[in-house]
Amino acid sequence: MSTTRAVDRPATTTSPERGRRGGAGRWSALVGTPRLFRLALRRDRILLPVWIGVLVALLAGIASTITALYASQQDRIAAAMFGAATPATRVFDGPASGTSLGAMTMVESFGILAILIGLMSGQAVVRHTRHDEETGRAELLGSAVVGHHARLTAALSVVLLANLVLAAGMTGVLLAYDLPVRGSVASGLAFAGVGMTFAAIAAVAAQVASTQRAANGIVGAAIGAAFLLRAIGDLFGEVAASEVELVSAWPSWLSPIGWGQQVRPFHQDNLEVFALFAGLTVVLVAVAFVLTEHRDVGHGMLPVPTGPARADGLDSPMALAWRLHRGSLLAWAVGIAVVAVAFGSVGDAADDILTENEQLQEALASLTSDGGLRDAFFAFMMAFVGVGAAGFTVQTLLRARNEEIAGRLEPLLATPVSRSRWLGGHVVFAAAGTVAIFVLAGLSAAVTYGFVTGDFAVGVRGLGSAALVQLPAALALGGGVVLAFALAPRWAVTIGWGALTLSLVLGQLGAVLDLPQWVLNVSPFTHVPLVPAAPMAWLPVGVLLAVAAALSAAGFALFRRRDLAIGA
Repeated sequence: MSTTRAVDRPATTTSPERGRRGGAGRWSALVGTPRLFRLALRRDRILLPVWIGVLVALLAGIASTITALYASQQDRIAAAMFGAATPATRVFDGPASGTSLGAMTMVESFGILAILIGLMSGQAVVRHTRHDEETGRAELLGSAVVGHHARLTAALSVVLLANLVLAAGMTGVLLAYDLPVRGSVASGLAFAGVGMTFAAIAAVAAQVASTQRAANGIVGAAIGAAFLLRAIGDLFGEVAASEVELVSAWPSWLSPIGWGQQVRPFHQDNLEVFALFAGLTVVLVAVAFVLTEHRDVGHGMLPVPTGPARADGLDSPMALAWRLHRGSLLAWAVGIAVVAVAFGSVGDAADDILTENEQLQEALASLTSDGGLRDAFFAFMMAFVGVGAAGFTVQTLLRARNEEIAGRLEPLLATPVSRSRWLGGHVVFAAAGTVAIFVLAGLSAAVTYGFVTGDFAVGVRGLGSAALVQLPAALALGGGVVLAFALAPRWAVTIGWGALTLSLVLGQLGAVLDLPQWVLNVSPFTHVPLVPAAPMAWLPVGVLLAVAAALSAAGFALFRRRDLAIGA
């Protein structure tokens, strides 16, 4: 790997030494930023608009759902009191903030949207900084007249523009539902504040880590820590005297996601919280620029472990897949199990929730003709677990694309390892890991329900079966990712994550949004039987498994015939 700095030629005004001396030289460190900004925009001309469009659509879907489910003040009071008093709801939704439609929309949507916005922003910064260094693109750009801070400045500028567009879209959606202007603007800015904070964290991570994967891992860990701190703060918060508001404990104030929720749009509109976003972002960006001057292009601040001299236990593609994916499997299994335990713990409250909310009763009744509303509630909750677990399937299969981009696949294929065996290792591990996660999720929810209610049989037949029946849809989605990897490798990441997000929107919100059936059928999760509210239907399950096998087989056949695609 080259140790060439971005600018260290004696010519012109682009010397980093001159840049550090101040005056006009300081600005020379930014030479080339406008062109790199336009280049980054061109590279992300599809990916970022898709991200923004999906996020705005998700907010619109949640706002529509809240408006439909809690039409009366009585329904909103009951829901807010339930959210403030129920520990599981505090952990996953955040602090209850009154009974207005806007406040309830933000409580229901902010947590999940903040995580997705953090991922969008962080990955974009890493993609235009650390990823470019890993693929050699940064060294190529450095051969031109490019200032030392130009690439990082261009990446942050693109993410800032994306978050401003996102904020405008979010604000527009909320205004479309006749919500107050002040709360709508505060909501949009809160989303953008979270995005820019994690973009700044990614800027530091790109200087510290030596690989794109490690930098994205740091960003993911930061998002996870932010969610955990926020969840702990809300779990140990106190219910206000009004009983429809939760006062969060101090850990929530250590989390950027918690800051966004403490803005309390449509309830208190605490605009002073934005100073926290701005302060942390400025400090982290300044740290990232300083670190940029103290490292070589292609190298991070942290040393890369060399590993053992002998690759014991890596004598097959399957063993290699186990080594590559075992960490993510453990992380996904623990995360999904925690969610399943939370759903199992509130399962005994299903009857109370349905009794207090007629709109929810009507929505669930539209999903089943047998009238088993509690069973339909179980199926509705575990469908979210199904889509979440499918995230492991998509991530594991897309790792094959990362191995190809990084150039590690080409020397591997020079050994007696065929393309089919190498890809088969990833596919088999993804399928086996997906099965294990679904089994763990079903058992976690069923056992938790059994401990809470004393009825383990209902837990297994209800929550356990509702989780397992989602498995074929996740495998069908994985088959599509295998085909995308073989057919359009440069777009595999976009297609994979886009298909998962589309499945979430169509499968969970499509019926509420009254979308046409042919649109709903695009999602494999639409075809999953509504077990336990409806009898098990083996035909759609068999079709989904057949689709998964056919798409995977087509992917294997195409991958054997195409050229390796190095670079993004």
